Amino acid sequence: MNAVIIAVLLMIILSLMRVHVVIALIIGALAGGLFGGLGMEGTIATFSEGLGENAEIALSYAVLGAFAVALTRTGLPQLLVDGAVHLIGRKGESRSKTLPKVLILFVIFLISCMSQNAIPIHIAFIPILIPPILQVLNELLIDRRAVASIMTFGLKAPYMLLPFGFGALFHNIVLENMELNGMDPAGSSMSFAMLLPTAGMFLGLLVAVFITYRKQRTYENIPIESDNTNKSVTYTVYSITFAILAVIATVIVQIIYGSMIFAGLAGLIILVFSRNVRFKESDALLTDGMKMMAFIAFVMIAAAGFAEVIRATGHVEQIVDASTAWMGDSQGLAAIVMILVGLLITMGIGSSFATVPIIAALFVPICAAMGFSPLATIALIGTAGAIGDAGAPASDSTLGPSSGLNADGQHNHIWDTCVPTFLHFNIPLVIFGWLAAVIL
Repeated sequence: MNAVIIAVLLMIILSLMRVHVVIALIIGALAGGLFGGLGMEGTIATFSEGLGENAEIALSYAVLGAFAVALTRTGLPQLLVDGAVHLIGRKGESRSKTLPKVLILFVIFLISCMSQNAIPIHIAFIPILIPPILQVLNELLIDRRAVASIMTFGLKAPYMLLPFGFGALFHNIVLENMELNGMDPAGSSMSFAMLLPTAGMFLGLLVAVFITYRKQRTYENIPIESDNTNKSVTYTVYSITFAILAVIATVIVQIIYGSMIFAGLAGLIILVFSRNVRFKESDALLTDGMKMMAFIAFVMIAAAGFAEVIRATGHVEQIVDASTAWMGDSQGLAAIVMILVGLLITMGIGSSFATVPIIAALFVPICAAMGFSPLATIALIGTAGAIGDAGAPASDSTLGPSSGLNADGQHNHIWDTCVPTFLHFNIPLVIFGWLAAVIL
């Protein structure tokens, strides 16, 4: 049997059985290496060599996580929340007259999208924003499944499309792994390649909000136990000014030097020297940031080792030969098969970032053999990597929204977040990702 198929299937099965993804990747790599003839020592050595491939990305996550936590200390996310609550109206006012439902949904949409690029705080805004406005959502009879769809879109689509913040990390991972597996993406714009897939997600969002979950849904007003994550953060003109300067600095450094590590560091330095974050707190701050991003970072490191073992077996070529012989000259058939394979792998891992090194090792040789252009290959890898993130039970894109919406115990993670986002985002991604691969 093909070692690559054995390794990938074993990794997916273990992940779906709720074995931790890092352990599943290590076991899958070990099985693939042994079946591929590398032997125990050769497999371990190859896996260890591959771990360094994503070390820069993992460190970027740690620094960016610290920057996200530091920004919450300035009160900038709290300012966004207060602005949203002010638009919605104060407690006791007539919600239906103060603000249409569309406006509050738009506020959540805007903050969710900003959390990936403009103000890269990732899911840190959710415990600050959502629990305090649950009663407002209840009074407006808004279906929380629509809110979950909005937040999942905001946590995914911006980094798929825009090369800033977490988008810079995702774009770099895709392009670097393409080059690592033998295809030069120079001169190809990932933002352009991901236009159609992102448009498909947006169409799915519109269907979820204005059709599927448009009807009113009743929830009880259950008191929410307060905790440290939901306490208001005091902000001043001074703190907000330096928070904005820090965000601008991260964008400028990223554009000039192309490094999220030094971009996040620039933002942290500004916040520390402005005394919005005390110097003696910087150690705890970095630790908190690492905790927030640790899951994805460690999965990505393990995924790099897994991909290195897959390449070293030499069995990727067997898959390429078999696939091209079976698919013939049909790029359309090849595209749909690769996207569905990406869906299966990403659903098992739960991270589009960590999936890319694995699927790139499989897809790039097939795309080259089938005559796909670099742009089409980018669209395939980007779509296949992102497609299983929405709807995956272990994904930040679903766990984050559920944690906020279920603060009062009335939102089911699987049926109210995972299933709605899977149906409304993954189906359009399959269709529009396939179109992008065929057209580009």
